[in-house]
This record gives sequence, structure tokens and C-alpha cells, in this order.
Amino acid sequence: MSGTETSAHAAGDEHDERGLRRNLGFRDLVVYGLLFIAPMAPVGIFGTLDAKSHGAVALVYVVATVAMAFTAFSYAQMVRVVPQAGSVFAYARAALGKEAGFIAGWMAMLDYLLIPAVAYLFSGIAMNSLVPEVSRWVWTALAVVVTTLLNLWGVRAAARVGFLVLAMEIVVLLVFVVSAVVVLARDGAERGWLSPLSGDGSQGAFALSAVVGAVSIAVLSYLGFDAIASFAEEVTGSSEKVARAVLFCLALAGVLFIAQTYLIALLEPLSSAQLAADPGKQGSAFYDAVDASVGTWLHDLVAVSKAIGAAFAALAGQAAAGRLLFAMSRDRRLPRVLSRTDSGVPRVALLFAAVITMVAAVWAARRDDGMDHLVSVVDIGALTAFTLLHASVVGWFAVRRRGGAVVWWRHVLMPVVGAAITVAVIFEASGAAQVVGAVWLVVGVGVLVGQRGRAPAAG
Repeated sequence: MSGTETSAHAAGDEHDERGLRRNLGFRDLVVYGLLFIAPMAPVGIFGTLDAKSHGAVALVYVVATVAMAFTAFSYAQMVRVVPQAGSVFAYARAALGKEAGFIAGWMAMLDYLLIPAVAYLFSGIAMNSLVPEVSRWVWTALAVVVTTLLNLWGVRAAARVGFLVLAMEIVVLLVFVVSAVVVLARDGAERGWLSPLSGDGSQGAFALSAVVGAVSIAVLSYLGFDAIASFAEEVTGSSEKVARAVLFCLALAGVLFIAQTYLIALLEPLSSAQLAADPGKQGSAFYDAVDASVGTWLHDLVAVSKAIGAAFAALAGQAAAGRLLFAMSRDRRLPRVLSRTDSGVPRVALLFAAVITMVAAVWAARRDDGMDHLVSVVDIGALTAFTLLHASVVGWFAVRRRGGAVVWWRHVLMPVVGAAITVAVIFEASGAAQVVGAVWLVVGVGVLVGQRGRAPAAG
């Protein structure tokens, strides 16, 4: 075992040598992962996916779950051998070199800082729909403040509160599922029973290209399961817990997403062609279908759950962002002040992440097109980092041969297929998102060159 692995495997210690406290169990990791993903993540983008996939929205999530499984598998492999707080930054650094590690962390930073902003904005919009007298930017800012205070309190305390919120979200989802099944049994389906898997036929024959195009949007629902890996230095026991939590969260999220989109597609009174012709109805399509088929009471219940759940999804994202900044600062790739801890909590890094997220979220909340701007770029950083993650698996196991005998399907085939998928999704992203990602990458390369010009990074 390498020095990197040895230092990170001090699993039984209350504190590790770098200042983080080990007090998270398997349940806590799952809570953080599911909070970040959000059990009802498809609610906001159901209409868009339904229109884009020609009605085969459940199939979109089947394909997306399989596609993201390759990434989850690579995370599970790397967290076992490099169980450090920096996640993909630490993996690429160990397997591909310091420069590649910095770029992986830099691109992941774009994802980790903006995804919470999107979640906070979702929360603000949902609360504004319930209490329109209060501006959505005020609700958005309030959500940032409350969840930041919880994160500063400590990862264990935040996980306990998060567990209660997650339980509430699961209960609401179960209420929706039971209500949908009752309505379908009583009144029948608005569309064909297999249409969520084969298309509703309103836009012509089944088109695989339409499903693949929708997958590039659906993967946004899964971004966050990878954040579990950033808590590797705070888990009790071995890093195997982290690997199992990553795989478990992705599998459970896939089942939940497929089930709820299948049911709501059957209840949707508008065809996919009608949604495609009227983009203004896509954002509220899930709520409108629930309102029309079940009743306003469930509409309001889902809205409240979405408001609270989105805020706590942002809490998990903010916590992961703080750990990434902490790890990059500890490696002297970012200002050293970000690596300070207080009672095992990286409070400086958390506050820095909170300020950036607050600015982005409130700015977007005050603009009519703010959500579009944020959503268009959040996936580029994550997908680029995922690509470097897959390269790290090949580099660590097959090139550097640090993991013993090479198992070609596990150490080469799976990550290569995973990288091909993430690259393909990047190419399917909007032009604006690609431009923002490219600019962010160029800035990161500039920072890296500047650091090399001043002094070598600490090893």
C-alpha cells in the first residue's frame, strides 16, 4: 500500500492527521448522496424530457442510469485505493499526476459551486409559488443562510437533520406513487401503458436519437451521487463503505426516477408533441399532471417537499464543495487559508463556497432567464471531471499497475466505455455550456501555468 493510501486509511481514528473528524457511517453517506441527488429530481425537468424523447421519458432514465453506472463503478474503484477528501482531484493527482489532478479538481469545482446554486433557486421558486408575497430571491437567500449554518455546525449534525428531510421526501414520493396507482386503477391511463418506454407516437415512430438526446439532460438528475466520495476522510471504518454507498445511491436513485416518470407519463393529459410545441408548459408539466389527475392537495404537497428538499440538496452540495476546496488548498493548489479546520469542520472553505453559491443563486433568482443560464453550464464541469476519473482508473491500475494484477474488463473496458459516454454527453450539451466549460478550462490551465512559474506544488 502506498503512502497516500496508508495515511488515508487511518479509519479508526477520531481525527485524521489533516484535521477532519471521522464520524460518518454508511447511513450518513447515503443520506448525503440522496439529499444531493434529490429523490424527486425529475419533477422540474419531466416536461422537457418527455417532449425531447417523444414520450419515452422512463426509458430515458433507464439509459441514463446505466450510463452513470460506469461512472459510479469508477468512483467505487478509486475511493478504495485513494480514500481522500478531494475525490476526483485526489484520484487524478495520484494516478495521472499533479497537473491532471488540478484540472480535474478545477472542473469539478465548477460543478460543485453551481449545482447548489441551481438547487437553492429551485427552492426559492417553489416557496415563491406558495408564498408569492415574498420575492423568490429572498427565499433563495434564506435557504442559503439556513443550510450554511447547518454545515458550519458540523457534518454529523447536518447529516442528522438531512435524514429527517430525506425521510419527508421519501414519504411524499410514496404518497405520489400510491395516489397515481389508485387513479390509474380507477380511471385508466391517459397514454398507452408501454408508452413511457416506447414513446407515445404523437411525434412519429420511436426514435433512439431522441432518447439519447434527452439522456444528456437527464444526467443532471444524477449529479451529486459522486459527492459521497468527498467524505472519504470522515467515514468510520474502511473506505469500502464509501464505495458501497456510491453504488447504492445511484441504483436507488435510478429505481425512483424510473418509477415516478413512468407513472406521471401515464397521467400526463398532453401528448409529447403538444409539450414540444409549447415549451412554456414543460416546466410545470409534472405539477399540472398531478393537479389534473389527483388534486391540488398533492400538487401543494409536492411543491413544499421540492422546496425543502432542494435546499437540503444544496446543503449536501455545499458540503462537498467545501471538502474539494479544502483538499485542493491542503495540496497548495488554492490559498492555504481554505485548508483550515475548526473542530474537524473546514469552515473557511465552507464559507467561501457559500458566498460564491449565494452570489450565483441570488443573481439567477432576480432574472427571468437565470435558471436557464445556470442549468446550461452545471453539467460540463462534472462530466469533464468524470472523464478524468475514468482515465484515473486506467492510469492507476493498467498503466502504473498500483493495484496488483490487471483485470481488463474492470480496469480498462469499463472506464473506457464510461469515458466515451461522458464525452458523448458533453458533445450533446448546449453550445453556451460548452463555451463556458472551455473558458473555465482555459482559466484553470492559466492558473496552473502561473503556479508552476512561481514554485512547485507541495507533494
